[in-house]
Amino acid sequence: MALRWQRPTLDTRFYIDMSWWKDQGRDIRVYLRDLLCEDCRSSYASLALDQTIDSVDPETGEVRQVDPIWDSLLTCCSKRPDYITSTTPIVDGVFRVFVANGNAPLTVREIHEQVNHRTPEVILRTLTAGEVYLGIRPYRE
Repeated sequence: MALRWQRPTLDTRFYIDMSWWKDQGRDIRVYLRDLLCEDCRSSYASLALDQTIDSVDPETGEVRQVDPIWDSLLTCCSKRPDYITSTTPIVDGVFRVFVANGNAPLTVREIHEQVNHRTPEVILRTLTAGEVYLGIRPYRE
């Protein structure tokens, strides 16, 4: 049975669709590198795009191989007050929210809690204007 299309609402969950990046022939890691804060950017300037690093989970002690750019954005850059500001464009702000939360799907209302310099209605209108920006799409379960 095919899913029936429904107009997205303020309660529709969105996420970054990684397949969009591949379909567009773009590497998300190149884009993510530009989001790094100055400290992290200088730390990873010479790092190969496909390199991984060890990360230790502080709660379990488990060591995992992770992408250093994603890890830096999650643990450092997204915690800085200038990560999302009132001058950050809407789409960039929404993208940064998903990067900061590990790309867990969020409703427009939840996104608005972090990109609050625009109304939820403006965020929804921007995300559903017809073109997919930075792979941000409605999440289908």
